[in-house]
Formats: sequence, structure tokens, C-alpha cells
Amino acid sequence: MKVETGFEHKFSRFGEMLTVQDDNVIQGYASLFGEADQGGDIVAAGAYGASLKQLAKTGCRVKMLWQHDPAQPIGVWEELREDGRGLWVKGRLLTEISRGAEAAALIAAGAIEGLSIGYRTKRARKGEAGGRVLTEVELWEVSLVTFPMLPSARIMGQKAEAEDRELRQLVSDLRRASRDMGGLTL
Repeated sequence: MKVETGFEHKFSRFGEMLTVQDDNVIQGYASLFGEADQGGDIVAAGAYGASLKQLAKTGCRVKMLWQHDPAQPIGVWEELREDGRGLWVKGRLLTEISRGAEAAALIAAGAIEGLSIGYRTKRARKGEAGGRVLTEVELWEVSLVTFPMLPSARIMGQKAEAEDRELRQLVSDLRRASRDMGGLTL
């Protein structure tokens, strides 16, 4: 088991479904479990659990930053949780400050499409494909960024989240029907 102490970043992509709701709320997945990022690292399910519990216990918040710059907070993450898919986040851009208003405009225009987590690796093991499998991380911040590293993670509005759930259910149903027919796999 490898233990590291440096601060790291992982990028993820918003995708086409990125929206900023009327109340400047953004939400979606900042990290997806089991998917290799462009650096070859994979975050294991449960990797954020201890960090989220510690943050809740101490009353601290994961910061919402612009491009990982600690001098440029642009909003607040109001909800973070692990589920079976990954690290889900929901927050509010502070459009009362110039950078928050700029971020909302850039997202609405499609010019910004990325999320990136800032963290410290607490436990990792070597993955089968050569990268790391991160089994415990200390989450510090989730930033809006220009260049994502994990293309399948994204932020979406509430309507898009419901549509995403329906799409995942449809894919699941199609896979089940295909298996039942002994046919092609999806």
C-alpha cells in the first residue's frame, strides 16, 4: 500500500448537459468511480468517504475555486456525496462577485466544460494497467476548469439529471433484454 502526501488535481468534463439554473446552481459528478482518467489513475468506490465524514464532523467545506486558484473562490459547494457512480456535487456560483458572474456566463456559453478535484492521496495501489487505484483521498476543493481530464464526468441541471437517470435506466433495460435474447452486448 502506497501512501503519498502531495496535493494533486483530477479533471473531469461537464459535457453537453452543463447548465446553470436560474439560482446559479450547478450540480453533477466531479469524479466517477472505476474509470481511468487521462493520467491512468482510477478512483475506487468509497475513496472519498472518510474525507467527507471528517469535513462534516469539523464543519469545514470543500472549496469551489476557479482553475485551482485558492485566491479565487467563485461559489460554495452545498452538497457532496458518494453514490454508486462517483462523487456527486451540488453548489451555487456567487454571481455577486465578478469571477462567479464570469464563470456563470462562460458555462452558459459552453466555453468552460470542466471540473477538477484537488486532493491529497492517502492510500493508493498499483492498478492493473499501470496507473494508480486511489482508495482513499482527502478532498480539498472542486474547481471549474478549462481543460478536463475525465471526459465522462459532468455537471448538469436538475432536469438534465432526471434525463440522465432515465437514459441510464434505458441502457440497463436494453442490456438486460439483449442478454435475455442471447444477442449483442451494449
